[in-house]
Parts: sequence; C-alpha cells; structure tokens
Amino acid sequence: PDRVENLYRAALRENAGDEWKSDLLACLAESPDNILYTAWRYRLQASETEQPESRGVNWKLAIPLGLIAGLVFAVLSISRFDLPRHTPLLLFAWAPLGACFIVAFLTLQTTSRQYPKRAWAVIGGLIAIGVYVILIVALANREQYEILMALHLPLLALTGVGISLVGIKSNAQERFAFLLKAIEVGVTGGVYVIVGGMFAGITIGLFTALSIQPPVDLIKALVAAGGGVICVLAVATVYDPRVAPLAQRFEQGLGKLVPTMMRLLLPLTLIVLVVYLLVIPFNFMQPFRNRDILIVYNAMLFAVMGLLIGATPLHEHDLPKYHGALRAGILAVASLTVIISLYALSATVYRTALGGFTLNRVTVIGWNTINIGILVLLIYKQVKHGAAAWVGSLQSAVSAGTIAYVVWALFLTLISPWLFH
Repeated sequence: PDRVENLYRAALRENAGDEWKSDLLACLAESPDNILYTAWRYRLQASETEQPESRGVNWKLAIPLGLIAGLVFAVLSISRFDLPRHTPLLLFAWAPLGACFIVAFLTLQTTSRQYPKRAWAVIGGLIAIGVYVILIVALANREQYEILMALHLPLLALTGVGISLVGIKSNAQERFAFLLKAIEVGVTGGVYVIVGGMFAGITIGLFTALSIQPPVDLIKALVAAGGGVICVLAVATVYDPRVAPLAQRFEQGLGKLVPTMMRLLLPLTLIVLVVYLLVIPFNFMQPFRNRDILIVYNAMLFAVMGLLIGATPLHEHDLPKYHGALRAGILAVASLTVIISLYALSATVYRTALGGFTLNRVTVIGWNTINIGILVLLIYKQVKHGAAAWVGSLQSAVSAGTIAYVVWALFLTLISPWLFH
C-alpha cells in the first residue's frame, strides 16, 4: 500500500494523474481478485463523484480562437475554392479543421505533459485525412465517395478529439464518459445553431424590408463563419479542459438534461419498435424494393445507439433506484432493434445479390453488421454478468464498438475509393 500511494503522489506531482488511473485500472483488469487494486478503484470512483470547484469559461481564449476558426471557414466557403461539380470545399474541410481548433483550445489549457504530444499527432492526422479526401474528390469523379465522406469525416474528427483527451489506451469507462460529453457538446452546438439561425433570419428580414438583398456569397461566408465559431464555443461552454472526461460535470445543465431526455425516450422508443414489428408482415417486401427505406433503417440504428449511450449512467452508483427499469428498457430496445436490423440487413444483402457490390451497399452492410454486433455483444454481456455489473458491461460493449467504428470509418475513407470506381 505504501509503494502504491507514493507512486500515486509522484504521478500527481508530474501532472500524470489520469495516466496513473488508467494504468491502475489496467492492473485491476489483469488481477481482478487483487484487494489493493480493488480498494483503489473505489477510492478513485469516490474522488470522481466529488463536486469539482466551479469554473469560469476561458472566454479570452475561446472567443479569439473561435473567430479565427470562423474566418478560416468563411474563406473556404468562397465559390472559387469549390471542387468539381460545384461541391463546396468546406463540406470536407469543416470537420477536420473544426476538430483541430477544438484540440488546440483544449491543449492550451491543460497541464498534462502527455496531452500536447497526443494533440500534435491528432492535428497532423486530421489534416492528413482531410487533404487525402479532398485530393481524391478533386482528382476523381466519385460521387458516392463524396457523399460518404461528408458523413464519415465528422466521425473521424470526433475520434481525433477523443484520442487527444483520453489516449489510445483508455479504458471503457473513460471512453464512455467522453461519448456522453460529446453528446452534450453536440446538443449545446445545436442550441447555438438555433439561436444563430434566429438572429440571422431577423437580420436578413430587416434588410429585405428595406429592399436590400445581401449577396449570396456574403450569406454563405457568414453562415460558415458561424459554424467555425460554434465549434469552439460549444466545447468551451460545457467542457472543462483542466480535468479528465471522467471528472467532468454531468449533474447540471445540459449534462443532466440530455440523459434525462434519453431515459424518457426509452419507453416511447420501445412502443414504436413493438408497433413497427407488428406491421412489418403487412409490408414485408418494401425494404427489398425501396432503397430509401434502407437508409431510414440505417439512420435508426445509429439513433438507437446514441439513445442507449445517453440513457446509461456513467457510474454504477448513479440513480440506483432506477437501475432495474433502465436495464430492462435498454435490453428490450436493444433486442427489438436487433430483430428489425437483421430484417433490414437481409434486404440489403438481397439487393446486393441482384445488383452487385457498390460502395453504398458495402457501406450499409458494414455499418449494419457492426451495430448489430455491438447490440448482440451488449445483450450477451448483460445476460452473462447479470444486473450487479450491468453498467460496466454495457460500457464495455460500447467501448468495443468504438474501435469497430473507427476501423470501418478509416477503411471507407482510405481504402474504399481504390476498390470502387
């Protein structure tokens, strides 16, 4: 005990407390019967639930950095930078660049020695992926690839921010905490977009009332600039760069509202899934004939994954009175989603067997397979480990799914354009 305590204090002096916690949890995973490691786990969990001191947002850094991001976005929205088929360059640049500005904002406020090293590697990787995609779009005529990259680059950008915060060797709970905070940031960004849209609409209306029509390029530049500013401000509003994702505030503001909404949506989602299963026999062949329905199924899968993540508590001691109902609702939604998704996957495979492999079909088959696999793994772990460890089991399944997400997204980004012309 004395040696472990000394190691912990030495790590704190070197601002490596987060790395030390990850190493200790890794040791516990290798030796789950070790009483000393188990005691330290409870000590760390207790420290994570302590109320952190109130913080003020570093607006002196966030606002200038956001304005710089907005200026870059505005420049890239200019029509002269459009790619072939008048595709805006910003469509592929906003996610990697936005993530770079976010990582820079977080890095400039951290005291960890490891964080800047990861941050520079992440920024370099995001820029390289963005340039790679833009070059393929500019030099090759691959419309399907363009559409897919517009959807997948944000996922890779989110991955980059996550790696910069928790590292590659992070444990399941750290990744889950990052995902919860990412959802909160996304909702906060949506609020900013709504408020900004209202302001822009009123402003344009005032000028229109005077028969003054602002140039289209100016409107595009202002909208793009707003997007760049929001990327930084949304993160600055809800995320404290001084502490790790596990030590973030989740009990107030949107951090409390988002999971509450997700949990309220669980029974409603369950009702919709049950009704949908009942009507499938009366419209059984529709997904086999209509591609648009398959797109809806794929979107539904991602929505369910987000719902399950948002509804799950971060710590096992959160909401103990509702654990039984939450676990039952999550298991029911996951089970019904697997049935519907297998039905949709069979329709995609059927269409592929008739029409051959295309980039879109391979993409849909891959994502459906991954999401179904995550849900099946989630159900299996819940049955195997029971109600006592249901939170950790679910987080473990989601953590494994994040790896599959990143691998498949990288495959589609880097390899697929050379396999499908």
